[in-house]
Amino acid sequence: MKVSYKWLQQYLDLKMPAKDLAEKIERTAVEVDSVTVAQDGLKKLVVGHILSMKAHPESDHLHICQVDVGEDEPLQIVCGAPNVDEGQKVIVALPNSRIGGNVKIKRSKMRGVESEGMICALDEIGFSKDVVPKEWADGIYVFDDDVPVGEPIYKYLGMDDPIIDLDVTPNRGDMLSILGTVHDLAAVYDQQPEIKKPVVDEDDSLDANQEISATADDTLAKTYKLRVVEDVKIAPSPSWLQIILWNAGIRPINNVVDVTNYILLKYGQPLHSFDKDKINGGITVRTAHKGEKLTTLDENEHELSTDDIVIADNDKPIALAGVMGGFNTQIDDHTTNVVLESAIFDSIKIRKTAQRQIIHTEASQRFERGINPDGVQDALDEAVSMIKTLAGGKIAKGTVTASEYHPELPTIYITAERTNHVLGTSLKLDEIKAIFDRLGFTSEPHEDGINVTIPARRWDIFRDADLYEEVARIYGYDNLPATLPTGRQTIGVLTPIQKLQRASRLILEGLGLTQAISYSLTTAKKAKMFLMQKSEETKLLWPMTQDHSVLRMNLLSGLLDDVAYNHAHKVDDVSLYESGRVFYKDTVEQVRPKEVEHIAGVVTGNMTNPLWNNHVKPIDFFMLKGIVQQFLINMGIKGDIEYVATDEYPEMHPGRTANILIHGHNVGFVGQIHPRTAKQFKIKETYGFELDMQELIDLPKSEDQYQPISKYPSIKRDISLVVDQSVTNDQILAVMNKRGGAYLNNVRLFDVYEGENVPDGKKSMAYSLTYVDPRETLKDEVVNTAFEKIKKRLTADLNAEIR
Repeated sequence: MKVSYKWLQQYLDLKMPAKDLAEKIERTAVEVDSVTVAQDGLKKLVVGHILSMKAHPESDHLHICQVDVGEDEPLQIVCGAPNVDEGQKVIVALPNSRIGGNVKIKRSKMRGVESEGMICALDEIGFSKDVVPKEWADGIYVFDDDVPVGEPIYKYLGMDDPIIDLDVTPNRGDMLSILGTVHDLAAVYDQQPEIKKPVVDEDDSLDANQEISATADDTLAKTYKLRVVEDVKIAPSPSWLQIILWNAGIRPINNVVDVTNYILLKYGQPLHSFDKDKINGGITVRTAHKGEKLTTLDENEHELSTDDIVIADNDKPIALAGVMGGFNTQIDDHTTNVVLESAIFDSIKIRKTAQRQIIHTEASQRFERGINPDGVQDALDEAVSMIKTLAGGKIAKGTVTASEYHPELPTIYITAERTNHVLGTSLKLDEIKAIFDRLGFTSEPHEDGINVTIPARRWDIFRDADLYEEVARIYGYDNLPATLPTGRQTIGVLTPIQKLQRASRLILEGLGLTQAISYSLTTAKKAKMFLMQKSEETKLLWPMTQDHSVLRMNLLSGLLDDVAYNHAHKVDDVSLYESGRVFYKDTVEQVRPKEVEHIAGVVTGNMTNPLWNNHVKPIDFFMLKGIVQQFLINMGIKGDIEYVATDEYPEMHPGRTANILIHGHNVGFVGQIHPRTAKQFKIKETYGFELDMQELIDLPKSEDQYQPISKYPSIKRDISLVVDQSVTNDQILAVMNKRGGAYLNNVRLFDVYEGENVPDGKKSMAYSLTYVDPRETLKDEVVNTAFEKIKKRLTADLNAEIR
């Protein structure tokens, strides 16, 4: 909530800077998001008086104005606003001034005519378009006639008023109002604010109960009250009221609607105004009927649920209770008779309606967090009195009451001993009682302690722990003694699983990938992609957006979104990984999904930058397979790693995708993203992998073992062979490693060739074999013997032709 510092000063003696007050609020009540003064950054903006105006000779919409700004001579300013006219008092940006967005205004020529400044609209000096009144939305702002010429504009637009933006927590709904904030600050600074009870000047010739009738189900509306004002004249609100509203982030509409918004800010009590002549019969508070629709004030049509509370006349719904009024009974320029509503609606139903209809308003926010039952009538009475003052008319006698609620005030017993034990203080009972007196709580001695009665405006307090907190914050958190925790202290360490997860990230970063963090929430379509096991989707009951409505069941789709984002920003070379959880449900009825740790990566483009001595090549299947292979090796997983071609993933290329098996356990897959999927995400050729990290954690690991490098020279032998197309590299390596002898240290494939001089259905593969003896120098005959065994077994087992 945006709180006006000057408005607070009308009730409290606040002599400290606004920033100091904001710090005090943050240390005693709720968080403060910011303290802003709208005039900061602006310079040389004054009130000007347009003395004369003529058309620009070279334009059909520009005007040449002579403007008095309080100097010896008037300024000539060219203005194109459609509502500019002689005699107006306007906002003038002098030469070398600063307006909104830190824009500097200089003397210039507009189509050949010199202009010595600028006549400004509100949004041009920093106002949000959302709060600019409609009469000034498409043109310049015009001051009242009594504003002095040549004066800085800031105080006449409320731009010199510090605005404190409170981040009110759900339990402190009482501070969503000026009076609630005043009560709290009065306790903090030990002051007694004077808050006057409104007095209503009723017209005895009108009886509210004869003008309108109302019925309400008290389970839907604990309190529901109406008042009637007739013969009003709709017009723009006075500038002081408009300033209060736009400083609070609310657009001024007219003198009746603006009063209801003013009361909302002051009391925290939402009101709604109906055009009485548009209501057919009486008013009823009920739940919506199946199939009913309502067009709200924002001109959007909503299909209502039978759980929505509506305000209805004899024919139709006329408002979505506690959320937004209906378009069919809105106050417009032709309204003469007004019905004002003040109520307390069921907070849970209001919250669900706001979520279901996706309408979050100032009113719904307050109904969701709670309303002061003792302020409902006062808010209604002050509103009708203000309407009479600003719009004229006659206030009908009495209040139409459909339901009324006055809670039984809770009384809580506490003692000084228990309070001091909880807070670590040494306060006396009289000091504790004085704190409650400052808060406006009634307290009476009882046995060894006091009985504290909580006023209705503090509905968040209902047990002794809440009172201890009140004592602590008014006494001052800074005054509480600081103590160190007692007990045996231990050194925090990572668990083995945490160490492994951290190591997995370091390994992938060492292999050239960068960590990404995606949302756990996605769309239903993306959640079902790249599924490693069958699963039902987990939907959110009340998603904030449709793009984040289902818990993910893979990591790859989120990474592909990241690739698409980079491509959209002209970044073609992307290599990312993500470690996180996916969520599986075996059945639709399963309440909570199973959380499984996964790790995934994507690469597109080049992994290294092209340099004069570095001829890079784009990523392909084998390069990414090598990254995954090295990752698994560095993880120390025991067992043979096997890659088996698969087409079971519709989102992956069927000819360039393989399942990854370790000891027969399927731990993931690697391959190219299907071109159709890549087109869907608007990305280029991309390769990816996803691994079940939980499976990798559970598999047995090899301890790190280090062996000394042999000081004796190695011997290399190269071999080239022609084999059938069906023979794989794994089969050849298996034969070589099995028959290579004790000194075979490494086997490396360095060439694969198909084509000229190689028969059809065959391929040529060349390997380099390295032999090492760590204890002595190897002899050629030992190596030759082992090498011949390999050639013999390759010929016999794989029908290979040695070249």
